[in-house]
Amino acid sequence: MSVVILDLGSRYTQLVARRIRELHAYSVILPATASADEIHNYQPEAIVLSGGPASVFDPQSPCLDPHIFSCGLPILGIDYGMQYLVHHFGGREERGDRREYGPAHLTRYGGSLFSGLSGDIQVWVSHADIVSEPPRGWRVVAETTENPVAAVESADGRCLGVQFHPEVAHTPAGAIILGNFLASANVSRDWTSEHSLDLLVRGVRERVGDARVLLATSGGVDSSTLALLLARAGVDHTAIFVDHGLLRLGEPEEVERTLRDLGVNLVTVEAADRFLHALKGISSPEEKRRAIGREFIAVFEEKAKELGPFRFLAQGTVYPDVIESTGCEGAGVIKSHHNVGGLPETFGFQLLEPFRHLFKDEVREIARLLELPDAIRRRHPFPGPGLAIRILGEVTFKRLDILRRAEALFIRALKEWGLYNEIWQALAVLTPVRSVGVIEDERHYGYVLALRAVTSVDGMRADWFPLPSGLLDEVARQIIRRVPKIGRVVYDITSKPPGTIEWE
Repeated sequence: MSVVILDLGSRYTQLVARRIRELHAYSVILPATASADEIHNYQPEAIVLSGGPASVFDPQSPCLDPHIFSCGLPILGIDYGMQYLVHHFGGREERGDRREYGPAHLTRYGGSLFSGLSGDIQVWVSHADIVSEPPRGWRVVAETTENPVAAVESADGRCLGVQFHPEVAHTPAGAIILGNFLASANVSRDWTSEHSLDLLVRGVRERVGDARVLLATSGGVDSSTLALLLARAGVDHTAIFVDHGLLRLGEPEEVERTLRDLGVNLVTVEAADRFLHALKGISSPEEKRRAIGREFIAVFEEKAKELGPFRFLAQGTVYPDVIESTGCEGAGVIKSHHNVGGLPETFGFQLLEPFRHLFKDEVREIARLLELPDAIRRRHPFPGPGLAIRILGEVTFKRLDILRRAEALFIRALKEWGLYNEIWQALAVLTPVRSVGVIEDERHYGYVLALRAVTSVDGMRADWFPLPSGLLDEVARQIIRRVPKIGRVVYDITSKPPGTIEWE
């Protein structure tokens, strides 16, 4: 039994699935084109229509099988999903005078969706069109200061719609609202992380069969967990660790030691000179990512011929990587990830990405079940292109050395102050800016280093972490004293959005 989520093009569709899983209900995402018969195969107890940038006034917008609405299942429409519901059942919409995007507050609310809630309810909205009149017999059950029809409910209570996003962290009561929908729909609530692991293992076995798998591992939580998953699934695999010279201080040695201790069949490729040569003269962040991606492809192709044959290339791609790289219908690419977007047709591998629809914390939970040591399981996210995108401008051995030593001091201080595990991701960025200072009564002209630490639930949105002033003072002094090429340290207090977590 499941909740079927029909994807109408929202960047947040996977967030809906995740929130429902957190509420211990099994969810599955299907495209908007899915027929009623296809949906029925999943034995749904309820249906959710995701949001999206579409408009009911656009003939090219996603359309659903009309039989979905006569099957008797409870339906929740989110954002565009609500507008589609209203339109289908004869309500009226209007094009808004302006797009409403960001936080809003429900000024009036009632009905089953808001059971147990009181006082001010902050919600996250993103829409242009508005519902001006609900279908006959339906009632308005919530409004905001800007929108008098923020939620609707059919006369029989089977169909509900919200003109906001309960699935995002910026709607604090969103889990309660979604939980109320599941309760009113009598959805089974017995889903566990163990069930997720069982599905992943089964999916890998069915996909791979007797074929061989080449695993691209960086030593981070995603690829390390994937190595253990492949081992649990019993498939024939070889893990390749490419030391591209862009890792943190001491990380190559730690990666090799840890993965070998876990029994991973590991092959290390020393390729620092090769990657640095490919990055020579490149300052654009997207060009850096593409150059690194090309080298990774070339390295794996060479090793595959040497160690193969292999049918699959496995990667620990997670959902935020996919969203930033590919966007969605109506949404643009934020930045590309070298392990997202498929492989060249000439490569000859099929891509295996079991975590493609999971978030970082979900992968960490799978890692816990697979007994991955906490030293890796709780490590902060680290980008595939490594320090190349934490150096603004051209990447050189000299700049890599400066950044490695400075970032290591920052991370060590966070651990000494007991803050490392409270932070989603911490990093240092070496800027191309130089600043005048005074050291030992002499003029000093050094790089400006930016420190960044954020909290997040899923990496889709993040808030800057208020580090103690004493820690920042200690770190700045240590960095400038021990890494003399740096002359000034600043702290980044930009949240996501508008800024991404990494600077490039």
